[in-house]
Amino acid sequence: MNENESITVTLTLDNDEELECAVLGIFEAGGREYIALLPMEDDGEDSQVYLYRYIDNGEEEEPGLENIQDDDEFELASEAFNNWMDEQDFDDIDLDELD
Repeated sequence: MNENESITVTLTLDNDEELECAVLGIFEAGGREYIALLPMEDDGEDSQVYLYRYIDNGEEEEPGLENIQDDDEFELASEAFNNWMDEQDFDDIDLDELD
């Protein structure tokens, strides 16, 4: 993978629709890891970022994603994501490369 190639994840939604997402990043909050995903389909509207609990299963297995069911946990993850985004230097990112 070259340095400009984004890492992607395919989500299967409740209606069995598949949604290709770019991984924005993995960050920690409250002793757990979370992942932020951005849908790659651009329909002209503001894209929603999806947050999931990230489960690192080691090098031998694929990582796992879990829904965040608890409102307090989701608030914690959202705040940590916003803080993480504020810390990032996005000057060198070409958003057209995410397509």
